Amino acid sequence: MATTLSLSFPLDPQNRFNISKTTRRFSLSSLPYHKFPIPNPHFKISSSSHSQSQSSSSTSLNDTFFLPGRFLTHDELNRLNFLESFLYSQQLQSGTVWVRVMRDHEVDPIVCLLADSFAESMMFPKGYINVLRFLVKQYLIERRTLMPHMVTLIAFYKGIVDDGEEEMHLAGTVEISFDKNGANTSLPSPTPPKDKPYICNMAVQKSLRRRGIGWHLLKASEELISRMSSSGDVYLHCRMIDEAPFNMYTKADYKIVTTDSILVLLMLQRRKHLMCKKLPLISMPSETDVSFSDE
Repeated sequence: MATTLSLSFPLDPQNRFNISKTTRRFSLSSLPYHKFPIPNPHFKISSSSHSQSQSSSSTSLNDTFFLPGRFLTHDELNRLNFLESFLYSQQLQSGTVWVRVMRDHEVDPIVCLLADSFAESMMFPKGYINVLRFLVKQYLIERRTLMPHMVTLIAFYKGIVDDGEEEMHLAGTVEISFDKNGANTSLPSPTPPKDKPYICNMAVQKSLRRRGIGWHLLKASEELISRMSSSGDVYLHCRMIDEAPFNMYTKADYKIVTTDSILVLLMLQRRKHLMCKKLPLISMPSETDVSFSDE
């Protein structure tokens, strides 16, 4: 599956520019993290889908970086704890996919995934990739200070081979903003409502596409939004030229709200659809909703 990127970086006098939809190649061996911790699958959140939770992880989201002087309310702490426990899993014909919240020590692999995607799409010279990675990392760090009003999810995939199971791989990522406090200050056109949930920056490792990973990144995002937001509407962008993602979104019941004017071509941008879907609202589980298994 192709990817949808709408990153914004502090570069120009207005402090922003946007990145459009791209694809990428991703080599896990080039990254410092070869294995990634998967939460204990015996901790389950009651849900209609295949979602699970963990009681703890190697890095707590409560220890993540926040802006100096920012204090979290009781509600924000509860939401942060829920994000830490969130895990979506799905068995595929070719293997298993897990989706959970990105931890601080996983920023660098996601930086490579997103930066290389943009560089490949825009045919950037290789000499610029380190600068681009620096900008993407600054973006991710800045965005993470807005948790729990936004979140970056990451997908892991373990395939099935004849002689057993493959090693687990980082497979993809997606970003979600839940409300206006987590909205990006500079959104691509057509502009979605800032007080509504918004899905962007979806990327899947090129070697792992066509396995349903992008679909389950989308489904995990929708389930998390249903639990974290009081709004029933979720928005996303899709470029007009990207047929495969558009077919996936329409299959998931997203409808076109509006489309970019042809005048955006004068700004060297691809025309995009703004799409919307109504989601069922699911309240966050209480402590009594979480069941534990010793198996």
